[in-house]
Amino acid sequence: MRATVPAFSADDSGLSKYLREIRDFPVLEPQQEYMLAKRWIDYEDTAAAHQLVTSHLRLVAKIAMGYRHYGLPMADLISEGNLGLMRAVKKFEPERGFRLSTYAMWWIKASLNEFVLNSWSLVKIGTLAAQKKLFFNLRKIKTKLRLLDQVELAPADVAAIATELNVSETDVINMNRRMGGRDSSLNMPVGESGTEIIELLPDDVDDQEIGYGKREELSKGRKLIATALDSLNEREREIFIERRLRDQPLTLEELGERHGVSRERIRQIEVKAFDKVRAIVSAGFVPAALPAA
Repeated sequence: MRATVPAFSADDSGLSKYLREIRDFPVLEPQQEYMLAKRWIDYEDTAAAHQLVTSHLRLVAKIAMGYRHYGLPMADLISEGNLGLMRAVKKFEPERGFRLSTYAMWWIKASLNEFVLNSWSLVKIGTLAAQKKLFFNLRKIKTKLRLLDQVELAPADVAAIATELNVSETDVINMNRRMGGRDSSLNMPVGESGTEIIELLPDDVDDQEIGYGKREELSKGRKLIATALDSLNEREREIFIERRLRDQPLTLEELGERHGVSRERIRQIEVKAFDKVRAIVSAGFVPAALPAA
């Protein structure tokens, strides 16, 4: 399935025009979305699929904006995100009870992650999972630590980042240097109007559709967690909560002393409890064939 969506040129005026155009596509009500998805599934109605795609182009643009700091053209990022959206529409199963925006978000991010990795090349960022995690999280952590403007990191900051992401300090230093200098200013003028790119970014406040989907997702997630916790015995439940759900989890040693067993036994119980919870939540919450974000 390949839907026709508004296109734009790589220049700034093209991006401005595209962002204005996609705002004209209406947001679908839940029942409208369900009926359109059924028409696509049952009859391969391309007009229905097209409407599902175009109604979610703003979601793609918003997610793609989050990848702008990798120094890649916004036209390419949005195009890749749109491909992910089309794959999501093709595989969407409305009977599962999820909104398309919730499901599509994973496919859009997967397409963008793959595109960014391929564009930077594995030679530059490394092939290990930890290095990929560092690549996608370094800027986020630097922002959290208020270090975004620092080209060279202080030794203490390098150590803190390395600890949080479980990578070596050398990896942090090298990745920070590789990624330096690729940011583009959000104050760059767009077209002849003098409008800056930052003025065209989608509002961080969720629109009605995305907000509704998030509330549905949160409610269903809480119910599944509660069901999963009920499946644990008293000791498993306590250890799972203390180790996985607390802002400041207790150590294995502390729980071992509380229950009169070794730290290794606490670790085993924690793993067993986590596997039980994950199995129940996954069976009831995660759509089939969902790619990693």
